[in-house]
Amino acid sequence: MARRSDVTREAILNAARERFAADGYERATIRAIAADAGIDPAMVMRYYGNKEKLFATAAEFDLRLPDLTVIPRDEIGSTLARHVLTRWERSETMMALLRAGVTHPSAAERMRSICATQLGAAFAAIGLDDIPVRAGLVATQVLGFALCRYILEFPPVVAMDNEAVVHWLGPTLQRYLTGEQPGSL
Repeated sequence: MARRSDVTREAILNAARERFAADGYERATIRAIAADAGIDPAMVMRYYGNKEKLFATAAEFDLRLPDLTVIPRDEIGSTLARHVLTRWERSETMMALLRAGVTHPSAAERMRSICATQLGAAFAAIGLDDIPVRAGLVATQVLGFALCRYILEFPPVVAMDNEAVVHWLGPTLQRYLTGEQPGSL
């Protein structure tokens, strides 16, 4: 049986994820999050201390990257593109991180950390060189795409079906992952 405090914490986190995703970090308030969770704002402060700590907890995110060691090397880019679509389209947490990351330093740091550690580990497992550069370049494409499709809602990008996105995004990710580095040609 779940303890009441665990239920309250989970209600706060769920409300925070939804509110941060809808309003972004700056506009989301402790009062609004508490109202969404059906509790007093003092309870949010009791459990999380402040908005920044609440955001840090609510913004924990596992990219759940596929095991790239079992993917044929020439299909890694399209596999990642397909995976990104699946993860982003169901994640309020990533939406909240993306919205907040462009305006709030701690959210931006959280995004950098997620990309560096999770992408870095996946890329190390398949033996890539210059992992920080490759992870950074992959992040530019993935985050830029997500910003344009899910936040700014560019009509042509929103209208694309997932296979069209994979067709366009996959080869770019592939080049960043397995292409020759400048100066090594």
